[in-house]
Amino acid sequence: MGEGTADLRLRAVVELAQALATAQTPLAAVRAGARRARIAMGGSFAAISAWKRDTGQLRVLVNDGDLAPGEEPEPADESYSVHDFPEIAEFLHGSWAAGGEAHAWVETADGTGASPGGSSWGRAAALRRRGRGSCVVAPIVLHGRAWGELYVARRTEEPEFGRSDAEFATVLAAVIAAGLAQTERLAEVQRLAFTDPLTGLGNRRAVDVRLDKALARHRADETVVSLVVCDLNGLKKVNDQLGHAVGDRLLERFGSLLSLCGAMLPGSLAARLGGDEFCVVAVGQSADEVVAAADELCRRSATLEVGEGVACGVASTEDPIGPVRSARRLFRLADAAQYRAKALRADHPVVAGREGPEDPVLRLADSPPPRPEAERRHLRGHRP
Repeated sequence: MGEGTADLRLRAVVELAQALATAQTPLAAVRAGARRARIAMGGSFAAISAWKRDTGQLRVLVNDGDLAPGEEPEPADESYSVHDFPEIAEFLHGSWAAGGEAHAWVETADGTGASPGGSSWGRAAALRRRGRGSCVVAPIVLHGRAWGELYVARRTEEPEFGRSDAEFATVLAAVIAAGLAQTERLAEVQRLAFTDPLTGLGNRRAVDVRLDKALARHRADETVVSLVVCDLNGLKKVNDQLGHAVGDRLLERFGSLLSLCGAMLPGSLAARLGGDEFCVVAVGQSADEVVAAADELCRRSATLEVGEGVACGVASTEDPIGPVRSARRLFRLADAAQYRAKALRADHPVVAGREGPEDPVLRLADSPPPRPEAERRHLRGHRP
């Protein structure tokens, strides 16, 4: 390899690493990895596939470059049996298992490849079928195990890949693995930042983000935005009499019911605000659809083995509740409706704005709170 080629490849590795460093999601990292690897290898086509151990499939995540008929940039379900392409797994029992490193290999359309265990008939046939002359396959190893593969191919009329290309592909696959590890960690951090750890629902931060975006859309085109606020009745009694472990199970069970009923409203967010307080943010559904989901939640919650059901309040921009210019306003209204449902021991949701001009919910939302407990409820939604 000449010095010029070495310099070009070093630059390609740096550009690949830079592209991966800016990727915010694993899929974005896969896209960047396939494209940069194709360019670096001088290939006409590249793909990155993941090995799904539970199904024994190599699932193609991204195709890049000159696509053959039937290939898509991000296929919904392009998968191949590992039984037909066993070399992705074979190297685990070869030199790598003996302390070596995962290495790439070259396959050619005439079947003179050098994959672990010999040439792959399946890959050679696939090359011929798609008008490609040769390819390099590099295992992507993540967290000490084979995660998938990088595949780069050239057209029939282009020079075949050689040993030095396989060595270079091994380096590129390692850089891609490092980028994927970074984005997976980032995705996990982001998931935890917006997730309640006990129930798996969204948390208050997730609600704030969703409501801000939803209300911006409402101001732009009057999309209906609704908020259901729920207070799980009897949690303190359960904790005092049966223990906090039982109380936690009640919270988890109610969280499952909330998720189930939230699924009646496609695109909604079910969340735990903290303690015994939960909510659902719905965007685009009618107020009646949201009330129906909240009613189903009340009905199902009444059948829980412990606890005393749930108090639900609903506020929707489709109902006569006046202008809603902020998340705080919508929270005040839904909170007031929930507070009235709890005071009435209602077994159905109370909906803001549906009791006429003198609706007690609107009065409660707009009046000074009578005591500290109501003050806490009244101002919840106001961010420090």
